[in-house]
Amino acid sequence: MKVNISKNYLSFFTVAALTTSLFFTSCDKDDDKDVVTETTITDIVVSNPNFNILKSAVVKANLATTLSGTGPFTVFAPDDKAFAASGIDNSTITSLSSDQLKDILLYHTLASKVTSAQVPAGPNAPVPTAEGSNVYVTKNSKGVFVNGLKVNTPDVMATNGVIHALEAVLMPPTGNIVATAQGNSDFTFLVAAVLRASQGNTNVASVLSGEGPFTVFAPTNQAFIAAGFPTIQSIEAADPEALTAILTYHVLGARAFSSDLTEGQSIETLNGKKLAVSLTNGATIKGVGNDKASNIIKTNLMATNGVIHVIDRVLLP
Repeated sequence: MKVNISKNYLSFFTVAALTTSLFFTSCDKDDDKDVVTETTITDIVVSNPNFNILKSAVVKANLATTLSGTGPFTVFAPDDKAFAASGIDNSTITSLSSDQLKDILLYHTLASKVTSAQVPAGPNAPVPTAEGSNVYVTKNSKGVFVNGLKVNTPDVMATNGVIHALEAVLMPPTGNIVATAQGNSDFTFLVAAVLRASQGNTNVASVLSGEGPFTVFAPTNQAFIAAGFPTIQSIEAADPEALTAILTYHVLGARAFSSDLTEGQSIETLNGKKLAVSLTNGATIKGVGNDKASNIIKTNLMATNGVIHVIDRVLLP
């Protein structure tokens, strides 16, 4: 995976090598005053036992960062529980390349200090990261969120910036919505449906590859099978216009993270009809033509032009 950062970022992030040592202000040997200790972002990550996996990732990435330099920086830092919630452990870190880890870690880093009080009310203000992509930050009555992920512990202050501990790992987008779906084996039927629909009057694939932003509630392969499409061939034989009507019912013309969904919310889709959101018994979404609501089983998969939420039932308009 190639790191996409500008020359300014490259020079900015090669100022100092990662270090685990503490920095002290100099003092005269004959001066009896206490030495003043500077606690940098690096020092906090290294010394905090809750950041063991993050520390391993930083070492494996061989990052020459300024996280122990003057800064200021903001780091959205997943702790060990956050890595576990994202299905990442030390063996995962070992399996990833240095460049892959570098992309992920720089996606968690801002080249400025942003406290929780300075996070805009939103919704989802774009903020550029050192990786070269945007993260989307917002603040509402439920807390502070980054790409829909909650900040569990805000405002851990360092001398060169601030750390916000996240509930999960931020994954940088690798392509637009169509490309992201094509790279996910759970969406084989969905991709086939998009391609077949694009043979009709609306090029759905072209729309979902466009600028956006979009939100897609993406049915799994099993969801399509349960909806009466037992094979890829059955999708390829379906009426393109009928598929277009169904697929556009799964798409919003805006970026909506899980943190933007509220109980009883009614949201309008690209085909003009509404979906009903419920958060009472887990997160669900229901189409007007469905007897039962669909569970939202995975949230906040990032794409360059939007976000994907995985659902277990095809939504019917």
